[in-house]
Amino acid sequence: MKRNIVIAAVTAAALIGGGTATALATTGDGGGSAQQAGNTRLSDDDVRDDQDDRDDDGRDDDAAQAASGDVTAPEAIASALKHTPGTVVSAELDDEDDSDKVIWKVDVLSGDNAWHSVSVDPSSGKVLGAQTDDEDDTAQVRAALKGSSVTAEEAAKAAAGKGTVTSVDLDEDGKNKSWEAETHKSGGAEQDWKIDLTTGKVTADHSDAQDDDADDTDDQD
Repeated sequence: MKRNIVIAAVTAAALIGGGTATALATTGDGGGSAQQAGNTRLSDDDVRDDQDDRDDDGRDDDAAQAASGDVTAPEAIASALKHTPGTVVSAELDDEDDSDKVIWKVDVLSGDNAWHSVSVDPSSGKVLGAQTDDEDDTAQVRAALKGSSVTAEEAAKAAAGKGTVTSVDLDEDGKNKSWEAETHKSGGAEQDWKIDLTTGKVTADHSDAQDDDADDTDDQD
């Protein structure tokens, strides 16, 4: 009877303490040792859960740090232009061939209307290579940039006031043509911005949210 009371008290203490309490109930049939082992396993599980939470947070921080890199978007654009002169139409932090390595990919439209994709190391700013791409919207891009005074590099610098710029791209579709930029803040969500082609004014891009609302409405119908 006393043995049952002792074991019940130990179990209650373990539950109240979140599974971390460890006690030894000495009995003649070895029941106390089994109870101690059970409580020890509970404690070990809690420690592993806490460690897993810390590891997850560490991986999130590492991912954010890898995304931002040491080389900013304007610096990556400047490096690409030194290697391949022309007009930068977009710059984006992207996985290289779906690998874990992240690089800047900068699209440059040269004077002879040839498209070049320049890869830039986000740690050193060194050009890793370049290749010629085939694009069919050259005339559209030229028309959108005609009369503009804000370059992709300047647009990236303007958007940098909102966070770490992870991409900048020319939106040549529609009536209101502009630069589009995506920024990232540590511990925060990504945000989209529009940068005016002539004034460099930065405004929040609500088009994605509007598209999502429209999709939700269609689903309800």
